[in-house]
Amino acid sequence: MLLGGFVEALPFLGKVALVTGSSRGIGHTIAATLARDGADLVATYRRAGKSFDQGTELCECIRGLGRRALLVQGDISVKADVTRMVDAAVATMGRLDFLVLNAAVAPFKPLEKLFERELKQLVGVNFIGNILCIQAALPHLQESGGGIVFISSLGSRFYNPSYPLGSMKAAMEAVVRDCAESLRDTGVTANGVCAGLVRTDSFKVLRRLWEGIDRLPQELFVEPQEVADVVSFLLSPASRAIRGQTIVVDHGMSNRLGFVG
Repeated sequence: MLLGGFVEALPFLGKVALVTGSSRGIGHTIAATLARDGADLVATYRRAGKSFDQGTELCECIRGLGRRALLVQGDISVKADVTRMVDAAVATMGRLDFLVLNAAVAPFKPLEKLFERELKQLVGVNFIGNILCIQAALPHLQESGGGIVFISSLGSRFYNPSYPLGSMKAAMEAVVRDCAESLRDTGVTANGVCAGLVRTDSFKVLRRLWEGIDRLPQELFVEPQEVADVVSFLLSPASRAIRGQTIVVDHGMSNRLGFVG
């Protein structure tokens, strides 16, 4: 239905999105927003327990909107898990249009102090795992002419000694640029969203990493919905001229980082 000459209110109706790490936080809001915009959802989580409960609640809410929802457990650093997640998505939903790479895990300490197992997990989940997801989803995204969005953070651009995840985010922003070019002729788009200080359940960790965080003006903090809305835009036809870009969503905080302690 057209509203005043504009596109219908459910731009993703009939589309299917897979959002990794969507049981809580930013991923949870992204999944809910894409469902709000008409998409059927495949949500993933890594560990049983609270994440399963949160993912189940998310899927129930999505079904309440009249959309289909599937919850799949898996570790994206394990190729067999990734293959199983994508296969389950396509077998249940019949197609795959969007891949949102949100899952992330990392210890909060300097790179030089990481144990070998921590280093392997850092690279395995946040770099290799994301690429495994792209590889597994790509044949289906090519069929649908779909899109990929990677969720980054300001750690990719600014140094924090206890945030080794930032180096992986920076690496994945480069992957986004590479994918945008290598996939140009396939119809699949690839972009990223670099989120600022987002109010999620992990915010308490940021207080330990950044001593001056509570002195920042409140208007610089980002809500998960603000990130999710940009993701939805990047997956929509309205963003067709944007390829290989990582959009910063931080209320301009990165413009002021040199002036706050």
